[in-house]
Amino acid sequence: MSSFNKPHKKVLHITVGHFYANHAEKLGLRLEGSSRGLNRLIREPTINRPGLALSGFFSYFAVKRIQVLGAAELSYLKSLGVTTLKERARALFSRKMPCLVVARNAPIPPALLEAAAEFETPVLRTSMITMKFINAATILLETDFAPSTTEHGSMVSILGVGTLIRGASGIGKSECVLGLIERGYSLVSDDITRFRSVEGSELIGMSDSISRYHMEVRGIGIINIASIFGAGAVVPQKTLNFVVTLKDWHEVENVDRIGLDRETYEILGIKVPHVTLPVRTGRDIARLVEVAALDQKLKDMGENSAQEFNQRLLHMISERRSR
Repeated sequence: MSSFNKPHKKVLHITVGHFYANHAEKLGLRLEGSSRGLNRLIREPTINRPGLALSGFFSYFAVKRIQVLGAAELSYLKSLGVTTLKERARALFSRKMPCLVVARNAPIPPALLEAAAEFETPVLRTSMITMKFINAATILLETDFAPSTTEHGSMVSILGVGTLIRGASGIGKSECVLGLIERGYSLVSDDITRFRSVEGSELIGMSDSISRYHMEVRGIGIINIASIFGAGAVVPQKTLNFVVTLKDWHEVENVDRIGLDRETYEILGIKVPHVTLPVRTGRDIARLVEVAALDQKLKDMGENSAQEFNQRLLHMISERRSR
């Protein structure tokens, strides 16, 4: 079974302004000098240390990446004469790189700031040591550049099992999610869930920033889940492990009574375990989704109740035939 929602998009670039606005706090960044140039594009989700470029060698300069100066690069610049330093600084910034980050809160040579201002290139400073900044920034950039898509459905975390609950409008998704929250589980998103693919093997689900921690309940309106049920009733994001589709009882032609046939639901090319639950008056859908998610958790741990039952049944039949 495949997704029929919004087509996924591959992120080709982000702006320096986006990177700074979203990650400045995590990376301890602050802007030095003018904010001009924040619309420059970062085209590769990794970091470059321009050691060779500072010596004047630009044949293999990674101009599409964020450039970082650490203690080694700054020590080299200090060893240069004033005229040479200015020439190297202008040569570096003339390549129109996205931005420059100076690690360890080190003093920035005035020649660098002058050249940056001339070519309208943002200069950022961080208190982090060089390698820690590179590692942390690379992880954040990989997330920013990851393919993304949206799905019509609500997502909850059920004892660590990230579960997307899908279904037609009015089928009872909100009531189901509320029932799960009342049982102590956590809301990730309501109605619309945004997914990012991490290294093509994992899907991270999250809510839109505007609707985060809120739900729309017909007849009641918009409610704040964190305010009503407590901070533990919400999580900002969760890995997707399981998909449940709610369908009207009359629309489900063949109800799987044993569970041997394992379905999958595909999002961004990644297949996730999936079940279809028939809905009709009187069924406790929240309880059924809870049990289905916990059963999936057991399957992930190597225990498959349906297969165990089937093996026992086949063994019993085999014994009776041998008598």
